[in-house]
Amino acid sequence: MTVQENNIHNSATPVSNREPVIEIEHLYKSFGDNQVLKDFDMKLYRGENLAILGKSGSGKSVLIKCIIGLLKPEQGSIKVFGESIPDLKRDALDKMRVRIGFLFQSNALYDSMSVRENLEFPLRVRLEKYTKSSVNELVMEALTNVGLAHTVDMMPAELSGGMRKRIGLARTLILKPEIILYDEPTTGLDPITGKDISNLIVEVQKKYRTSSMLISHDMSNIRITSNRIILLWEGKRYADGTYDELNKSGDPKVKQFFE
Repeated sequence: MTVQENNIHNSATPVSNREPVIEIEHLYKSFGDNQVLKDFDMKLYRGENLAILGKSGSGKSVLIKCIIGLLKPEQGSIKVFGESIPDLKRDALDKMRVRIGFLFQSNALYDSMSVRENLEFPLRVRLEKYTKSSVNELVMEALTNVGLAHTVDMMPAELSGGMRKRIGLARTLILKPEIILYDEPTTGLDPITGKDISNLIVEVQKKYRTSSMLISHDMSNIRITSNRIILLWEGKRYADGTYDELNKSGDPKVKQFFE
């Protein structure tokens, strides 16, 4: 079942440009006898927030790992900005990953580093491009964009869960990626903080015109952030549409996520 793609009436920026930045066709990925992705296809359009919805173990995280080249599929094509990810050599893949930001579910902050040091870390391998002053400007810009400039010299242990999530996003933004992949961005947060993070994702979309893919079980997060939703079911793209369209679906497989 595929629902016509229209823009959702939510906070996310409407998408008028239909240029795809990620194109996946006939993707297969298995682990032994466990076929996780089976003839999966999708497109992420420039400036769009796309949510990937599915049960635990349905292959959502595997999909992300295939997109960034951590896993290689048995069949199918994955193109990011028109380049075939499975065919890229190591150096070319590293350059591509600079254009793709990733917000880990666990935030992946280094506990032994201050907030400043955590944000400087992605810049270290490219220090030849930056002066000490420009590094500081990038750090403070990223922190200001997530509303946490005052935490620059704090340690992760001094921050709340919501603040750590924001710092993780700031570290993702510091290289100004064109695509951001969000892995369960509101997991472990209370409803109010989760809503704040969802609104921040929308603000990032508007300010940076990013194209984003969100894996989430939080329907409140998906309702606020997504322009479009793909339901991943038994390894395939089972349904594709806006929150409102899928919410009105009479299909039991789709309906269970909105009840």
